Amino acid sequence: MKILYAIQGTGNGHLSRAREIVPLLMKKGTVDILVSGIQADVDLPYPVKYKFKGLSFIFGKRGGIDLIDTFKKSSIRNLYAEIKSLPVEEYDLIISDFEPVSSWACKMNNKVCVGLSHQAAVINKNSPKPKYKDPVGLSVLKYYAPVDFNYSFHFESYDKNIFTPVIRNQIREAKPKNAGHYTVYLPAYGDEKIIKILSQIKHINWQVFSKHNKKASLIKNIKIQPINNEEFVRSMINSVGVLCGAGFETPAEALFLKKKLMVIPMKGQFEQQCNAASLKKMGVPVIKSLKKKHLEKIENWVNSSQKIDVDFKDQTEDILDNLIKTAPKLNPKKGLGLQINDPKKLKQNSFGKIISKLAT
Repeated sequence: MKILYAIQGTGNGHLSRAREIVPLLMKKGTVDILVSGIQADVDLPYPVKYKFKGLSFIFGKRGGIDLIDTFKKSSIRNLYAEIKSLPVEEYDLIISDFEPVSSWACKMNNKVCVGLSHQAAVINKNSPKPKYKDPVGLSVLKYYAPVDFNYSFHFESYDKNIFTPVIRNQIREAKPKNAGHYTVYLPAYGDEKIIKILSQIKHINWQVFSKHNKKASLIKNIKIQPINNEEFVRSMINSVGVLCGAGFETPAEALFLKKKLMVIPMKGQFEQQCNAASLKKMGVPVIKSLKKKHLEKIENWVNSSQKIDVDFKDQTEDILDNLIKTAPKLNPKKGLGLQINDPKKLKQNSFGKIISKLAT
């Protein structure tokens, strides 16, 4: 069996999960890897056959996506060329982890594409949602990388084909310790903002992993260091707790390690708002932003004896076996109303309209 495994490269979670999935897929057949996106800081220890720019969301420094920079670095014409160039007809099975080039190439060629992602679980009707509605955010999750069938991951199994998180072996086999520090990963905030707020909690040693700084430095009680997978994992394993965005993999790993956890969902990021709703339901404290008015909540969390028990079983290979068994029986979905045989028309359909709205 010839398998194409396509991975979203915006952020680190997708690639971290892929580190566990790729070797299992290699036991099932010949695997080619596709990565699109320009915002990841984690490398894959496997050869990547297709490296595409795709469509990346650019992190800002004020708690959210930098929409202007995202729009500037997005090219519908380039995306169309990448979609057109991908030979999906050569593969027996195409798996997309919220990756748009492969998903849309399958739509163009009437080819089945199976989703293996967190995002599909987020939009499931049974999964927790924030109180406010975000139709644009929901549309992005639906149409950014459309697939024919989903296997998905969330903090809890809210529905069939929603499974608990894939925990990489590096974390699953770790022996957690308490070295007295807190690990911080807030890529949507600038270092200056993080230092301004966290330095006010003087009795805590903060280890901050920065997306905006390439050199390590020590400022008051805060250690700033560039993102490095091995160093980040080591810091988290030996931490008291983790303060991070409301992504998926990092909160899941922190919970698995039985670390105290507090999350700050990114502004205007519907997926993270949904994650925050799920985590809050589990007892994880959530704050809206990294501002002085929330300082007391951070201090209360630091001084708390938070304990949240989770049961994230290792079921990844069973999921892949079921996916491979089911995929040949699927037919490509129709009726999305998407015409992508011309780059100009691509701007006029649902996908193009979503991209345009991101800049407004």
